[in-house]
Amino acid sequence: MRNVILILCLGLLFASCTKRKTDREKIDAYVAAQNLHGQYSSSGLYYVITTPGTGGNPTLSNTVKVEYTGYLLDGTKFDGTAAGAPIEFGLSQVILGWQEGIPLFQKGGKGKLVIPSALAYGSRAIGSIPANSVLEFEVNLVDWH
Repeated sequence: MRNVILILCLGLLFASCTKRKTDREKIDAYVAAQNLHGQYSSSGLYYVITTPGTGGNPTLSNTVKVEYTGYLLDGTKFDGTAAGAPIEFGLSQVILGWQEGIPLFQKGGKGKLVIPSALAYGSRAIGSIPANSVLEFEVNLVDWH
């Protein structure tokens, strides 16, 4: 029985590593094609800060006000706010990629987040977002409190 559990655990670990590598390859190709100049976090999130902003960084316990546009890597827009109409939400209530990425910005900061599927919706399809999708967001952190 112990061997069966060990084999299952190793299989899950391998599948997770393989998926992360596939997402990393997709992100690398996207970054090169878009000529982006950013950096990876340890979790595989790729971020580009184009406007640093000022006033400190939010944390998971904060409420943030954000303007954004979300895209699949093929350029298909799947969501976003209207110009001048930011959305406000608790940072702890969104996908892991936003929980990690939004705190990299300060008030007024702008940039891009390229989020591996494991930090987005994983193997679940959500609306027009297919399962296992790497997502790209243009983000403007308007305010936080």
